[in-house]
Amino acid sequence: MRMTHALVAAPVLLALAGCGQSVGNGQQSGGAKAKTVTIKGSDTMVILCGRWAEIYMHHNPGVKVQVTGGGTGVGVAALINGGTDICAASRPMKDKEKAQVKARHGKDAVAPGKEVCETPVALDGLSVIVNESNPAEQLSLDQLDGIYRGKIADWKEVGGAPGRIVCYGRENSSGTHLYFKEHVLKNQDFAANVQSLPGTAAIINAVSKDKSGIGYSGVGFVVPGVKEIKVSAKEGEKGILPTKENVVSGVYPISRKLYFYTVGEPAGEVKTFIEWTLGEEGQKVCEQVGYYPMPRR
Repeated sequence: MRMTHALVAAPVLLALAGCGQSVGNGQQSGGAKAKTVTIKGSDTMVILCGRWAEIYMHHNPGVKVQVTGGGTGVGVAALINGGTDICAASRPMKDKEKAQVKARHGKDAVAPGKEVCETPVALDGLSVIVNESNPAEQLSLDQLDGIYRGKIADWKEVGGAPGRIVCYGRENSSGTHLYFKEHVLKNQDFAANVQSLPGTAAIINAVSKDKSGIGYSGVGFVVPGVKEIKVSAKEGEKGILPTKENVVSGVYPISRKLYFYTVGEPAGEVKTFIEWTLGEEGQKVCEQVGYYPMPRR
């Protein structure tokens, strides 16, 4: 895991936008505190959320923060069904999912148009990774599209050693899978031979053992055994790595926000926890585990 980013010294104070009244598992309208806060969803965010939970519980021994992964889609389903206080998501919720939240929790539970409260909590650059022995150094978005749609099948076509390209990706419940499909494949389908794996760690492990492999992950998951490929928006342009500067500025072509979603505006311990993640200490954790803090307002 990347651990080399400098910590942010200045306070990072971000306000939660008002998003209606709160409802949901473990929280109550009117500000009643919950002793348990549940977070479910993105595997990309599970290490980050786990570290937040660990530090928060250390400061607040009377509170339990439970974190589980499974993918963004799993977190969204849990939010709709009332099975989690917070959905951790590596992609924005869809309008139809927000409508399902409102239908499930009742039209009077939240303000009109505010079925869920969306809170960006960290920044991420989607890393494209290959085995550390692979000589390829750079790929354009069009080349990545060609690789993952089966149009480019040999590494010699994109600067690597001759040999078949083996593609690894996430299952379709993953927010990272959907983000990659939307922003790299232009909403076209993945090739049938792309191997779908159940989590980011599985992709990293597979690519680290496969000299022909390529995968994608959140920037916080890059470890020895794999290397990041520079990515360019267009073929012929200079490739860019997902450094803090490039992600925060949006120069890196597959930069994204990571989100917390709640049913309506969070209250009680859920609100306190989210506000803490957006404060100075919580945002420092982002870089400690390899992600980037939200820009200060």
